[in-house]
Amino acid sequence: MDQAGQKGTRDDYSIHIAGSLKMFADYDKPEQVVFVIDDDVSMREAISRLLNAIGLRTQTFASARDFLNSRLPDVPGCVVLDVRLPDLSGLDLQREMVGRGIHVPIVFITGHGDIPMSVQAMKAGAVEFLTKPFRDQDLLDAVRSGLHRDRQARIERAELAALRDNLAHLTKREREVMSLVVAGLLNKQIALRLGTSEKTIKIHRSHVMQKMHAESLADLVRMSQKLGFTFHGPEGSEDS
Repeated sequence: MDQAGQKGTRDDYSIHIAGSLKMFADYDKPEQVVFVIDDDVSMREAISRLLNAIGLRTQTFASARDFLNSRLPDVPGCVVLDVRLPDLSGLDLQREMVGRGIHVPIVFITGHGDIPMSVQAMKAGAVEFLTKPFRDQDLLDAVRSGLHRDRQARIERAELAALRDNLAHLTKREREVMSLVVAGLLNKQIALRLGTSEKTIKIHRSHVMQKMHAESLADLVRMSQKLGFTFHGPEGSEDS
């Protein structure tokens, strides 16, 4: 895209791989991929060559439908997406991805960009909206940001899934005890609230810490916040 004197047509947009491109250490991670979606074969191949040149693996698609119908690898990724596509536009694909639960960050590129379109894309979670012609480095920076965002999101989703699994192993009474513990109540207060002995509460509290893999009360509070876990009153009278 680093090209002077563009006339504004699609054929004018070419990518020149310069030796001065800024490199990033996390580009060479093999367990990540960039999906390039553009109906212009020359643009598709040029972007792919640029990304390959700095060590990124790519998969290219001529249409949004091709992308949706493909089996995506379960690795951190980023989508480089042309706004103007036949059949299903880039913005339509963005909405479709959300509907299907495809959580891959998007970098939009377009030769026809305008402010309302870019605002719509960014509000829907796009990493960047680049208007052709743009600098190679701007694209690389946006892709790097998208890959980093996806890696972090995957870590957070995995942590949340593990917390939910741990929570599912608690008994009703243990859930009640957990909610009151993170609310700041003492064992004696919890026992009075639930109509049981302080010794029994200590046992339940110990089980909660073990099953949730919490090393401290602060750790348990943090987990509860991530889970959105709140206390809704005793769910039963058993002490199981």
